[in-house]
Amino acid sequence: MSTALRIQQLNKHFANGKHALRDINLTVQRGEMVALIGASGSGKSTLLRHVAGLVVADGASDSLIEVDGRCVQQGGRIHRDIRQVRAQVGFVFQQFNLVDRLPVLMNVLVGLLHRTPRWRGWLRLFRPHERALALEALARVGIADCHAQRASTLSGGQQQRAAIARTLVQGAKVVLADEPIASLDPESSRKVMDILARINREDGSTVIVSLHQVDVAIKYCPRVVALHQGRVVYDGPSAALTPGLLRELYGVQADEILTGANPLPSAAAPAVSPVAGWMPPLAQAA
Repeated sequence: MSTALRIQQLNKHFANGKHALRDINLTVQRGEMVALIGASGSGKSTLLRHVAGLVVADGASDSLIEVDGRCVQQGGRIHRDIRQVRAQVGFVFQQFNLVDRLPVLMNVLVGLLHRTPRWRGWLRLFRPHERALALEALARVGIADCHAQRASTLSGGQQQRAAIARTLVQGAKVVLADEPIASLDPESSRKVMDILARINREDGSTVIVSLHQVDVAIKYCPRVVALHQGRVVYDGPSAALTPGLLRELYGVQADEILTGANPLPSAAAPAVSPVAGWMPPLAQAA
């Protein structure tokens, strides 16, 4: 199994002084489906945006990000071939990033722009086989009958499925989904996660999805990477995650990353260790 994503020594400071990402080292193999979990502000979205080359790491650093063996950024500089690399990376945003006034089909065809002559893209002159490819993608996500509607007329769940169809048309080898179900109802959330899992299973695409709901991560993703204050504090099987371990990793923030309003039940942490070198907050204070 070859490597789909490699991150080394990634650090990010924002202008306000916040250290958003701290010494991130992560490798994801082709065909994996991985969940990023963590409380709000833990660095999930920032990490995904670095992988896509939308945000640059700290300058004059030893950072490196590669996707499918090709450099995205290194030492705080975006690689000169970033456009070619981005063509292999599909990004599913929390807020869908569709053009409301355009038909759904046209929004999906945007996924072809990286390999379409610019003049044809500007004039929206897509060929019949390209339109057929977009319709097929919409059929795979279950909304082919909405292809002629303006994107603004779709429900939130339908818009997210259209955004996923756009990555299918793009032919992305790596799909990054940034909290794709955060604003959706439970049934729409289930459909979106089912589609991402099917893309992973049927197409062999590598899927990395940030989630606020640990129960969803456990159900759909065999591997979980947990972030806390910009650090990777757990990287292992999702089946090993329990309320006890989450309490150990996140302290009082554990309730925030679990679904439901009820407090976490007491439970002993399993025999699974967090990432070496990291100590839970209570241990640090002792």
